[in-house]
Amino acid sequence: MRVKICGIKRVEDAIMAAYCGADAIGLVVGQKHNSDDFIDKSLAKKIVNECLPYISPVLVTELDDAEEISNLAHEIGVTSIQLHSDCTVDSIISLRKSLPYIKIIKNFHVNGLEVIHAMKPFESVVDAFILDTLDLANDKVGGTGLVHDWNISRNIVKEISRPVILAGGLTPENIGKAIRFVKPYGVDASSGLKDSDGFKDEMKVINFVYRAKHEFFKVRNLSLEN
Repeated sequence: MRVKICGIKRVEDAIMAAYCGADAIGLVVGQKHNSDDFIDKSLAKKIVNECLPYISPVLVTELDDAEEISNLAHEIGVTSIQLHSDCTVDSIISLRKSLPYIKIIKNFHVNGLEVIHAMKPFESVVDAFILDTLDLANDKVGGTGLVHDWNISRNIVKEISRPVILAGGLTPENIGKAIRFVKPYGVDASSGLKDSDGFKDEMKVINFVYRAKHEFFKVRNLSLEN
């Protein structure tokens, strides 16, 4: 079970997420919609440089131009990109040519079963998908704190050949149920792990990571002692 903590905005939160057992952190750079989690590329680069080696920093961006994304990823120093934009298949192919080592995760918003048909053309060009919730009222394409229909997400996991990461309103309180029901490859949380200051709350992160990993072992009928 891969666990990503998204919306990291300072070095200490990146280090804390690593110590809490997270596998990846999300650095949100390249803004086109509303979000409280955007940081500039210089801060993102600083976080990557000071990140512990056993956690993966992921560039989360709303940009859609392959060259612009490639330059940004290269400058920041990440090896994974999460696309929250309307990138085409051809754009992703172009991005892969410029950064052949990069892992690419494509975001899709779960708003009906038709999303499965929209995802199919991307199966051959991405490494994974992430399912999130769209908040049109507040012009947010991620970090909305809203849960979508997990029935649809569960169907997507069954129908799509690539790994599927579940996001959208996940918290320490609902993560166990989400994993049991959807059975995703990984999970991703941001707003549900914030403190009142807008940064990550350590106890929320600890509980989220522990419950996600523990539930995964239960779902897979694995023993933590083996």
